[in-house]
Amino acid sequence: MTKEEKVKLIIERLSKIYPHPKTALQFTTPLELLIATILSAQATDKLVNTVTPALFAKYKTAKDFADAPVEEIDEMVKKVTFHTNKSKNIKAAAKIIVETHNGQVPDNMEDLDALPGVARKTANVVLGNAYHRAEGVVVDTHVMRLSTKLGLTDKKDPEKIEQDLMQIVPKDKWIDFSHMLILHGRDICTARPHTCEGCPLGDICPDMK
Repeated sequence: MTKEEKVKLIIERLSKIYPHPKTALQFTTPLELLIATILSAQATDKLVNTVTPALFAKYKTAKDFADAPVEEIDEMVKKVTFHTNKSKNIKAAAKIIVETHNGQVPDNMEDLDALPGVARKTANVVLGNAYHRAEGVVVDTHVMRLSTKLGLTDKKDPEKIEQDLMQIVPKDKWIDFSHMLILHGRDICTARPHTCEGCPLGDICPDMK
């Protein structure tokens, strides 16, 4: 079985379980998603969703975040890991958005990737979920682990894994594919010890051979 054929089976099977896959981060605007995604690095989406409602109620625009004292932002997100750096990045990114992008979150990889606290993964999350644009594949810890486990890549670096996946996953499935792997990694094929019984990908997973 080629990697392309395996990907096709993965998409077919997981789309039956997750017909409308989407990010677990709660947001209503591209700005909210950008900030939530910055906060979610090395933190769970569930934890991020506990701090963002109050944050987004207080600061509604990029200018609000740019003008806010960084200490105030930090106080509101202090439950999140590495909150001090993330608070600085949020304020700095908001300042650039106001000064360079007329207060609007960029809708392209180059400008998003240039923002403080944003790398390809964060940019792909914003592009895919806020703008429905596929410029790459989101590679988080679940996607890294399952792509390796399923034999789709032998790379260790997220950007190299992304390049491998972009070669074998149809472009119109880039957004959904990463969502489905993330959900599968959270719900069924967890990083913790678990049973593989009943796994929809069992017969194409090398670990089950």
